[in-house]
Amino acid sequence: MDGKKLLMLVGDFGEDYEIMVPFQALQMVGHTVHAVCPGKKKGDTVKTAIHDFEGDQTYTEKPGHNFALNATFDKADPADYDGLVVAGGRAPEYLRREDGVLDMVRHFFEEDKPVAAICHGLQILSAADVITGKTLTAYPACGPEMEAAGADYKDVEVTEVVVDGKLVTSPAWPGHPKWLSAFLDVLGTKITH
Repeated sequence: MDGKKLLMLVGDFGEDYEIMVPFQALQMVGHTVHAVCPGKKKGDTVKTAIHDFEGDQTYTEKPGHNFALNATFDKADPADYDGLVVAGGRAPEYLRREDGVLDMVRHFFEEDKPVAAICHGLQILSAADVITGKTLTAYPACGPEMEAAGADYKDVEVTEVVVDGKLVTSPAWPGHPKWLSAFLDVLGTKITH
């Protein structure tokens, strides 16, 4: 099987693990991943933030890494990609207002291509008006927004995944093992031991 070509939407203060881990893991199994950010070009960086669960009412936030983009948003044609990955963190709250982001996301749903979204990344899908009738999960604080957008929101453990057709979602980075495994299944990736 040939690897897929995947587009990944990221932005400043996106969640570090939700950017770094899928970016590296999907490449590790043979896929090409192009990470893009509106207003930035290949070689530019985005600052990430680490969200941790330490017993507070919500996550804590700490500085992450500088993540180097390997593609330019303005040159990325969604028709050239087999699937989309949308990272969480704080970036989605402003990325959903950037020119071209919502049209880019809509393409993947209109063409029924695989989409993996995690945590607050679902805010972009909500703004793109592509989740009506979809069963999904997100960071719990985003649940009311998902329901208002017409989704069947599932409040699941942070380590879980929800799959609806080609849409794969998880509440946060502790769900990476199941989220990435489910996305690989949707992509048709087979790993044997």
